[in-house]
Amino acid sequence: MARWAAGVAAGTPGQPSLKDSLATAAEEWQATRRQQIALQEELDWQAYSLYALLDESLTLPLATTPPPVDLGERAFEIALARRVAAGGPATTWFERHGSKPLTEIPAHWPADYRKLIQKRLDSIESNPNVKLIEQPEYKRRWNTESWADRQATALREFLLERLERLFDHDGRMNDSGGATAEFPIGLVSIGDLATAARRDRLFMEAAEVLTGDVAFDAGVLIAKLVEEESCPVLPQLRYKPTGARKHAEWQGVWELQRKEDAIDARSALPPQHPQHLSPEQAAEKKRTDIGDIPVPPKYTSADFAKPGYWRLRGKLDVPKERFVALPGIAGPDGTPLYAWAGLNHLELAKAIGDFYGLVQTEYGGSDDPRLVPLLANLSELLPWVQQWHPETLPDYGGPPADFYNQFIRDEAAARGLTWADIRAWTPPATTRGKRAAKKTAKRVKGKQPENEDPATDGDDEGEV
Repeated sequence: MARWAAGVAAGTPGQPSLKDSLATAAEEWQATRRQQIALQEELDWQAYSLYALLDESLTLPLATTPPPVDLGERAFEIALARRVAAGGPATTWFERHGSKPLTEIPAHWPADYRKLIQKRLDSIESNPNVKLIEQPEYKRRWNTESWADRQATALREFLLERLERLFDHDGRMNDSGGATAEFPIGLVSIGDLATAARRDRLFMEAAEVLTGDVAFDAGVLIAKLVEEESCPVLPQLRYKPTGARKHAEWQGVWELQRKEDAIDARSALPPQHPQHLSPEQAAEKKRTDIGDIPVPPKYTSADFAKPGYWRLRGKLDVPKERFVALPGIAGPDGTPLYAWAGLNHLELAKAIGDFYGLVQTEYGGSDDPRLVPLLANLSELLPWVQQWHPETLPDYGGPPADFYNQFIRDEAAARGLTWADIRAWTPPATTRGKRAAKKTAKRVKGKQPENEDPATDGDDEGEV
């Protein structure tokens, strides 16, 4: 994939298509695998000789390269297939490994190698020690992932990387270190992301190979890719009740750790500062004011609202997603809204705050249903903004967390809501049937159904 992409970018003459490049790679992979199987067989039979299990050497001369051997063609597999064909015990070996049971030595092998394999078959039947070892239980399975699956995984990763580069403002997504972003720091809808991706020749060619459809819908494909690699900010959308309880324990631990950090920070103050603490005083204060911080519980797959969240977060809920989901919030084109997970907490908070202002002034108005969930997501980020960006910034007239804290409270009060109301927001329950799925597909294509509320209808991304 990387060589093909580099060749296309460089305009290399005679550059093959991705489909042809992958076909060539598949042939090379299969050939290499068959050669490895053949060499492994030589090693096995050489070991039998070294352990004096054979009366004669049943391996090729060292300078001779064995012909390629496929699964199902090894001597023990031929012997196994013959026993089954003769009415012996049934086996799932061939089905499990995707190979054909062969009762005859492959005719395409050279005569000397076919003669050697016959000797190995004779040894399996006549030598009890060899017969014991040349059994499926003791042979290498070569049960590797199929090329089709490997190719699909590689294509999917490539497409996701092409999408992420649209947000790369500092060159972290490429070796050259050059920025490739096509979007400003902010929230982006699936519709806008699909529009940008359609201009990317590499993305479109790889997507065509992945889908196997020259007329694939870029919006539908991107919606699926991004959804599978995203996780919501709000914990009430991320966890089931058991996970929510564990998350509450984690929050308690984080708060105690922040208090510890605040005490340690006082040790770094100049000795003449009234808040200065010596290391000994800081240690004593942590013992008396905080005590031992408990170890929070680990999560299990049963704690997460969706299997994909568990895959992305794991037992410690560590963010590994590529995108941040904002369930219940649609862009101006009616398609789901996301943020790049490469943004820091302050950048993400600013992106949410900026979009909040646009919804109020351009996209909806002061009663738009997207405003409350935007405030909820913003409130979830506040502790982290305060922890990692405590400095005073001119654009905020002080610490950013203080600005957003007051902003959320003012906006909530204007709607007759409390801080707790904002924090407890969840999307309205929806029933997703065929009609809703069709509406979503239309929105991805940029066709907003008439009289439909783009912020809520048919959107079940945050359903728990």
